[in-house]
Amino acid sequence: MNFRLTSDYRPKGDQEQAIAKLVNSVKAGNRHQTLLGVTGSGKTFTMANVIEEIQRPTLIMSHNKTLAAQLYSEFKAFFPDNAVEYFVSYFDYYQPEAYIPRSDTYIEKDSSINEEIERLRLSTMGSLITRPDTIVVASVSCIYGLGNPEDYKDMMYGVRKGMEIGRDEFLHELVNLLFERNDIAFQRGNFRVRGDVVEVRPAYLEDTAIRVEFFGDEIDRISAIDVISGHVIDEVTDYVFYPAKQFVSSKEKLKTAMVGIRQELNDRIAWFEKNNKLVEAQRIRMRTEYDLEMMQEMGFCQGIENYSRHITGRKKGDRPYTLLDFFPDDYLLMVDESHASLPQVRGMFEGDKSRKSVLVDHGFRLPSAMDNRPLRFDEYMKMTNQRLYVSATPGPFEIVNSRPDNPKFIPIKGRNDPEFDPGFAKRLNRTIKASGSAQDPDDFNVSRAGQQLIVEQIIRPTGLLDPILTMLPLKAQIDDTIELCRQRVEKGERVLVTTLTKKTAEDLAEYLQGVDLKCRYIHADVDAVERVEILRALRAAEFDILIGINLLREGLDLPEVSLVCILDADKEGFLRNETSLIQTAGRAARHLNGECVLFCDTVTDSIQALINVTEHRRRVQQEHNEKHGITPESVVRAVQKSLHERGKGTSEGEKMNQSMVAEDEMIYNAVEVIREMEEEMQKASARLEFEKAAHLRDQIKELRKRAGITEPDRKRRNVKY
Repeated sequence: MNFRLTSDYRPKGDQEQAIAKLVNSVKAGNRHQTLLGVTGSGKTFTMANVIEEIQRPTLIMSHNKTLAAQLYSEFKAFFPDNAVEYFVSYFDYYQPEAYIPRSDTYIEKDSSINEEIERLRLSTMGSLITRPDTIVVASVSCIYGLGNPEDYKDMMYGVRKGMEIGRDEFLHELVNLLFERNDIAFQRGNFRVRGDVVEVRPAYLEDTAIRVEFFGDEIDRISAIDVISGHVIDEVTDYVFYPAKQFVSSKEKLKTAMVGIRQELNDRIAWFEKNNKLVEAQRIRMRTEYDLEMMQEMGFCQGIENYSRHITGRKKGDRPYTLLDFFPDDYLLMVDESHASLPQVRGMFEGDKSRKSVLVDHGFRLPSAMDNRPLRFDEYMKMTNQRLYVSATPGPFEIVNSRPDNPKFIPIKGRNDPEFDPGFAKRLNRTIKASGSAQDPDDFNVSRAGQQLIVEQIIRPTGLLDPILTMLPLKAQIDDTIELCRQRVEKGERVLVTTLTKKTAEDLAEYLQGVDLKCRYIHADVDAVERVEILRALRAAEFDILIGINLLREGLDLPEVSLVCILDADKEGFLRNETSLIQTAGRAARHLNGECVLFCDTVTDSIQALINVTEHRRRVQQEHNEKHGITPESVVRAVQKSLHERGKGTSEGEKMNQSMVAEDEMIYNAVEVIREMEEEMQKASARLEFEKAAHLRDQIKELRKRAGITEPDRKRRNVKY
């Protein structure tokens, strides 16, 4: 099936010329192209049009889960007839395995897997293998080790109506695919048997199971059923089952791998004993033999990914298989917010290497565990053919590599590196000026016949100008923020406030709630799914003010936000540098009354750069509006749906814990839920988990307000606070 864009919109403003230039550049075979698009100019819509024109499978990379979820929802709406998939880290909580030699402290791997995201990851792998019309929205987790796509493909098992196969043989095939039998709790990745009827719940489907009915040694009927009611949704003539886990391998490969693992174990023990490291020798022997026993009996073990080099048959030092291997050779890579995403890709390898080296040296892992790693940046570049970088503030790497006079890939290297390009500094100075953040942004012009690799998209389809900048002193920034928030709330508009620390964000949220302003906070400790729900709740007017730190920047599409307050704007640093300020101010660029208030006592270089860029863009946008008679209007967009329907199959307490702000239609016994949450809050406090306790306290407060429980009610119902 071809990629078919479905939208009521048509390219406007700068979009039409940007689409044409980018499509021509990709078709000409250029490996690097950059879309320099201001916030609110419709970069996502431009990307969607490029995909439709190019007609290739596409990987869209983002640097955080929240933005990836938003992009997933948008592309799902743009391409309803194609396979749009979501691939991010499936850990809600992840404590990597580590060892601290100084204190002889071993930290065991601990994680909490989000089943919904795991389902979406498995669905992604299946779609890439079976469908050529696949778009994947992914975070940087796509460069981490994954199973061999050939093994995954070989283990897929298809059945059809009329196929001659015994029931027991079919069950044996399901076990080979790592499905587990469970006749009581019918969860994803399980199957259950009732006589000649086998019901399988694939791990990549949400609320659907596959029922296979036998008549003797022949498949008589195949149907899709609802997992709760058991009602038949649809009858099919054939069906293909994918493996139930991401790391899979055939029995033959696993046996060969176990021989290699044992040989490496013996060599490692001999090396430790030779160097008089007897504790380490005993440690690696016990751990590895236990893992080998589990693999032999169960076909799986905890941390099996650490043996991936042996299982996939790779040589020492070879790069791991990743999601990129599941794509065909001609796929297109789009790096959204490239100024943040690409540095993240660069930093993954060294951090992982440092941690694993300690584990290997002290006998907790075999040396082959070092090959279970993320891609190095050079490997990442080799595995991506044509790339489109998308950002309102592209970094030096994107601009240097996308310039017509330098289409060749140029890695960023340090001055002490022998391979450092001596002309790089000179080009870098030129490109900083070209990026629109220089003293004279009007010099931005890299046009050259047939080689327009950097495309500027300043004009917004709505005619909106960049937000107005206002500077206020630091002295009364909290009081001024409260007054500014009240003014916007009275107009039915939303506000974003950015702080420098998580503690400040939480304290400020509590303070604003105390003055009867409906607000929430968001930061990295809030899990991925809840972040999406918080942003959706802000748009749905369930609260008015959102306080954050670094998440309220790149790519967030919040048309209802008319005011952005940047506290401590003159504290120069990562959170208040030029890129950060431009990106944060851009969150108000989708509203007619957009304004950014910077609280500062001095005008730093970063603030001045923001002022210069804003003045330049407003001038160009105003001239365009006057020339074409355009009247600016705010962006109007329906609130996106959740990644999944929240509350299905969960207890009342779990439903409330998914978000501080509950859905209006949720039915619950408020008193019982509050009592359960109180107990959990007290336990968290006793364990000194004060952040969790504070979060639960805020949830209880919001629930009380929603349920209308007043002080007399609490005493009468014997609810303690």
